[in-house]
This record gives sequence, structure tokens and C-alpha cells, in this order.
Amino acid sequence: MARVRVSPIIPTIASFLLAALWGLSVFAGWGLEAFCAGGDEDCPRRLGTVSTVSGLFATLAACCTAAAWLLPVSRGDLRVFGRLMGAAVLAWVLAEGVLFVGGLLARRP
Repeated sequence: MARVRVSPIIPTIASFLLAALWGLSVFAGWGLEAFCAGGDEDCPRRLGTVSTVSGLFATLAACCTAAAWLLPVSRGDLRVFGRLMGAAVLAWVLAEGVLFVGGLLARRP
């Protein structure tokens, strides 16, 4: 069975796009607009707590992305690079998922 090689730029772009979406949702007010517009006044506080928890996964994702590109062992071995970038993309998806589910829960008193 032939293995398909994926360019390292593809998971890197995916990681940066997910990072941008997360950053805009947390820091640019997209999350507040999506989940707390017209809600009770306690919703932003609850969403802030959710953003903090989501930030743990975002930090892990950013560290995995940086490690994939900066560590000599990952730059020299595509398997290590792929594992680190895969972990980064998975962590970004978890960060977005926590933010989404937590945002839905934050709207309710």
C-alpha cells in the first residue's frame, strides 16, 4: 500500500487558521457576540471561565506547533513533525470544541 506524503505546510496552515478562529472568538468578542448577545448579564463571566479552560488546550496546541517547527529532531524526521502537528491540530479542535460547548452552556443560567 502506497503512503501519501502530506506537505508540512498543510497542517501548519490548518493550525494557524484554527488559532486565528480561536483568538478572534476569545479576544475579539466573537464569542461574546455569538453566545451572550441579548443574554443575562452573568453570561460574559461564565464565558470568560470557559475561555480560560479552552485556553489550556490552545496553549498546548501552540506549544506543539512551535515544537514541530523549532525542535531539530522534528525538522529532521517527518514522522515526529507529523505527530506534533497532528497533536497541535487535535488540541486546536478541542480548544474550539470546549469554547463552543461551554459557550452554549454559558448562555443558560
